[in-house]
Amino acid sequence: MSSPSLLERQRTHTCNDLLPKDVGSEVVLMGWVQYMRDFHGRIFIDLRDRHGLTQLVFKPETSSALRDQAEKLGREFCIGIKGVVEDRLKNGGAANPRLKTGDIEVSVLELEVFNTSATPPFLIEDDLDTNEEKRLEFRTLDLRRPKIQKNLAIRHRMMQATRRHFDDHGFLEMETPLLVKYTPGGARNFLVPSRLNPGKFYALAESPQLYKQMFMMSGLDRYFQIVKCFRDEDLRQDRQPEFTQIDVEMSWATETVVQTLIEGLVCRIFQDAIGQQLPQPFQRMTYDEAMSRFGVDKPDLRFGLEHTDITALVREHDGGGVKLLQDVIAKPGTLVKVMVVPKKHEISNTEVDRLKDVAKGLGGEVGWSRVEEGGTWAKGFGKAMSAGLREAINQATGAQAGDVVMFQFGKPSIVHTVLGGLRVHLRDKLKLVELDANGVSKEWRVLWVTDFPLFEHDDDKKSWAAAHHPFTAPQQGHEDKLLSDPGSCRARAYDLVLNGNEVGGGSIRIHDSAVQAKVFEALGISDEDKQKKFGFLLEALKYGCPPHGGIALGLDRFCMLLCGGSSLRDVIAYPKTQKGTDLLTDAPTAVSDKQLLELFIQTTAKADDVA
Repeated sequence: MSSPSLLERQRTHTCNDLLPKDVGSEVVLMGWVQYMRDFHGRIFIDLRDRHGLTQLVFKPETSSALRDQAEKLGREFCIGIKGVVEDRLKNGGAANPRLKTGDIEVSVLELEVFNTSATPPFLIEDDLDTNEEKRLEFRTLDLRRPKIQKNLAIRHRMMQATRRHFDDHGFLEMETPLLVKYTPGGARNFLVPSRLNPGKFYALAESPQLYKQMFMMSGLDRYFQIVKCFRDEDLRQDRQPEFTQIDVEMSWATETVVQTLIEGLVCRIFQDAIGQQLPQPFQRMTYDEAMSRFGVDKPDLRFGLEHTDITALVREHDGGGVKLLQDVIAKPGTLVKVMVVPKKHEISNTEVDRLKDVAKGLGGEVGWSRVEEGGTWAKGFGKAMSAGLREAINQATGAQAGDVVMFQFGKPSIVHTVLGGLRVHLRDKLKLVELDANGVSKEWRVLWVTDFPLFEHDDDKKSWAAAHHPFTAPQQGHEDKLLSDPGSCRARAYDLVLNGNEVGGGSIRIHDSAVQAKVFEALGISDEDKQKKFGFLLEALKYGCPPHGGIALGLDRFCMLLCGGSSLRDVIAYPKTQKGTDLLTDAPTAVSDKQLLELFIQTTAKADDVA
């Protein structure tokens, strides 16, 4: 009678469990063949599962038949074994300090091949040069790589920490619809035709925003959800058409209440996911301060290169004899800023000149000078600038001999974009932040950015748009300026920034129907449009809506940062390419004319476009 399958006995350990204390134990392991080698007649195999590697040894003195069977194994064969744990050194081998199991090996007594494998299109290991398209095409194999599995394990721990945290604080995990009403504006929606309602369409939800607010109006005072969201936008490294949010809403909330709760969540995620402790409370900075010092509303605080606004100095010195500066300050609303690159970074004049191309790519020009002994400047503006302005700038910025002073001037939006972009470019070029061997930051700087503008002006349309969304409450005392001076209104909004990346954004919402009506009016939304788009929300506001607020955290981006990834595709199991395609399943695909007729729609795409 044959012995029972190893599956019936089940594995006793994973491939990352066995240690010297287990020597002499009989064990059952299961996994995939990673490497094979024949050494003096013995077959050595590294067996891999998602937990790690264990070395197996097939000895001819144990069983020549078993040893011959092992010789026929290949990469990615799925196998199970029974064996005895032995000490590598006592067997005449060498320990492997890179593996937790590196001091032992398992002498195999039984082998069961669950499945053979075709030759894989690439090696299942982290250090491989296979292009991403090939890896996404064979994503089931790519997901076997230890790095990807480690990333997905971190993502799992983040989600479990989230659920534990909110359950501990009395939140209900509730679901909201994915098929929702199409409301034009904001991000582009994916549309879904309704077969039962010919000519009508759902949209895939880009966020649960309105539904979670209505939860608050329904008396369900603490809500959270780990939710899929959808946006039909152009893609890049940190954007996917479907993404995951940690979505939160609270009744009777203030900014401090929401932020304190989220700080606890973030600290718990760091502790549970990567064993890292964060100090509390998190640093806070207003939007105006962030833009002034760093040129962006999501500053990376791990390094210097702060900006200095010298507009007043330039005006005081009438441009310092530099015509470009004189022309700039002659125009109202213009800005002049500088960024000093210290001598210690050893950036050459040639390298500084190359930054002009980076600035052009950001939409502007950049000027520069290098400080010499005695505070004089060489190159660029230093040749024409008055001594008075030069000395004033040196004093304002603390510039010393050997430092490079970089100038940007003009419309504030361009100045911030160019100088802020150059700061981040220099961070990477000069390696100003320290990373570990896996590319994970060795320092974590978390920041709340607050006091955002409520509206943004669209110069082309000559109208105002909501900077966050039209349900964000204005700061107290700003309600009367909504129609008379919308540009000066500030929002009760806040962003969570981690190492220069926005990982969350939220606000206190409007709970007063009169204030909501003013915001719609400031945005130029007609009575007909607001009823058509948001009538259900406005109706719900009439019936005792509590004050409420919340936030949404981008789980994918947050996870990418904790894993040291450079793309969201590193932390999503089945991602899309930058063209929005799934190379594993070849989606999207064309459908038959019959299917289109059932949906009462037809395509205008040419045959070549859908081939």
